[in-house]
Amino acid sequence: MSLDRRSVLRGAAVGATGVGFAAVGAVPSLAEATPAPASRPYPAHRPFPPLMDDPKGLLALPPGFKYTVVTRAGETKLKSGQPTPELHDGTAAFAAGPRGYTLIQNHEIGANSALGVPQIPGTVYDEGVGAAGGCTVISVDRDGTNHGEWVGISGTLTNCAGGPTPWGTWMTCEETENKANGTTRLKDHGYVFEVWADGRTAHPVPLKALGRYAHEALAIDQDRQHIYLSEDASGPNGSFYRWSAPAGYRLGKDSWKDLQNAGFGKLEAMAILGDDGKPIPDVAYLTSAQLLRPFRVAWVPVPDRDAVSVSTRKQFTDGQVTRGKKFEGVYGTHDGVYVVNSYAKSGTTDVPADAVPHDGMVWFYNYKSKTIQLVTYFPSNPAAENGVGYADLNFDGPDNVTVTPWGSLILAEDGNASSHVLSATPGGPTYAIARNMLNDSEFTGPTFSADGKVLFVNIQTPGITLAITGPWRDYLG
Repeated sequence: MSLDRRSVLRGAAVGATGVGFAAVGAVPSLAEATPAPASRPYPAHRPFPPLMDDPKGLLALPPGFKYTVVTRAGETKLKSGQPTPELHDGTAAFAAGPRGYTLIQNHEIGANSALGVPQIPGTVYDEGVGAAGGCTVISVDRDGTNHGEWVGISGTLTNCAGGPTPWGTWMTCEETENKANGTTRLKDHGYVFEVWADGRTAHPVPLKALGRYAHEALAIDQDRQHIYLSEDASGPNGSFYRWSAPAGYRLGKDSWKDLQNAGFGKLEAMAILGDDGKPIPDVAYLTSAQLLRPFRVAWVPVPDRDAVSVSTRKQFTDGQVTRGKKFEGVYGTHDGVYVVNSYAKSGTTDVPADAVPHDGMVWFYNYKSKTIQLVTYFPSNPAAENGVGYADLNFDGPDNVTVTPWGSLILAEDGNASSHVLSATPGGPTYAIARNMLNDSEFTGPTFSADGKVLFVNIQTPGITLAITGPWRDYLG
């Protein structure tokens, strides 16, 4: 629906207590919602120095930093003998002893592939040959030395990102809505699955309570009562979702048994409310002019979360929820959750005709105040999109996000020019901390070790995992 941007934002009242939707369940009360603090409770950090080209032609880094290749698709080997799968994506790092880590890593493979995730017995969801995605688990030390890689789950499809759990597992997200076709796919896809790091535990069952749609990433709140999930989809644009546990229920290591039930808990889509108390139809109506301003949020129930006949996002009419082009990375903190919109290009259906194209947004949803703030904004920039000008100063297309041990953000670029790993302070500056010199592939899966020693990140194509070490604390601490 066409909506004039000024009419969405004008007016001084910020205290609406209700909002009218078309009939899709009850409208949540907003009486308890209060604005988030106007201050900037975010860390500052020192500027990173200019990147130095890598003589090996792989990764440009600041002076004093170095990298180690942990895995490379088709070259390093799994413990079962097959080559490392391709298309590395979302990744989490877990402590494993005094000097080691365990990585759980997605492989965003959408069809049959010679470098697909091997379907190891006990790890398989769908035995169809087209279900070549999944996750591998990697044992690695502080120097980035690979001590073994194995399959955590297989027989899934287009495993994009996901999120770690407080109990030490990984939830992997299928970025697809593909249903079974009886040949290459024997089961429906578009689900979340839980993956264990120990090499022994595997429960390859879909967590249907979290919905079936083009999942991107997720985060679990500190109370273990909610899961926040992003959707990377178009036509119409996707949504940001919240799953809520039944009263008195707390998520834990055995919750996968309950989350298999599509009716367990409650799944809702986000509506960001304008000054008139009505949902802003698309995030592209907001710009840097609203940076750090809190907006109230309502959550609207999803009628059929398993999307039996209608895609989840298509079950809402325009104006019921707030859509956004490429809801991507999600990362939770003690106080709230970050979520990224990668871009919305002008002259396309990415953005409503009367909204504003952009090259990236990062949002922060505050659990306590039930408000959301735009904390980082990349305005539409032809220099970044076309590779014109200074590569390490023009950025676009943030995708995966993680929070450093010191509270600042790391963003992986999936833009149109040079691909970077970025360091960002919410409401403040952004710096390049790595540049892909190998090709124009995006970076994926940035994740810091909990001790702050190593930043792990992937070059998605062909599939390379890198361990970056250096004086992180000097710049981020």
